[in-house]
Amino acid sequence: MSERDAYVKKLEAKLEEWDAEIDKLQAKMKGAQADAQRKYQEQLNELRAMRKETLEKMEEVRGASEGAWQDMKAGLEQAWTKLQDAFSKALGRFN
Repeated sequence: MSERDAYVKKLEAKLEEWDAEIDKLQAKMKGAQADAQRKYQEQLNELRAMRKETLEKMEEVRGASEGAWQDMKAGLEQAWTKLQDAFSKALGRFN
């Protein structure tokens, strides 16, 4: 397995963990008051949009040549950090 493939697999595993957490937050949101539900839904929508953006960058890296993926890695890491920060903040708000 190449370094790129290992890198992408590691990120995919983390995204799967976050998907499970998003599902838990979605279930938790359903028990909240209407006003809180709107706020939670906005946060979930933001997380999903950021997740989609990160996934798209990850797919670009996966499809890049062995030499080009290193150049693309910085953009993916930037999107990843942004998603990770947003996810941590959202979890803090939900809990």
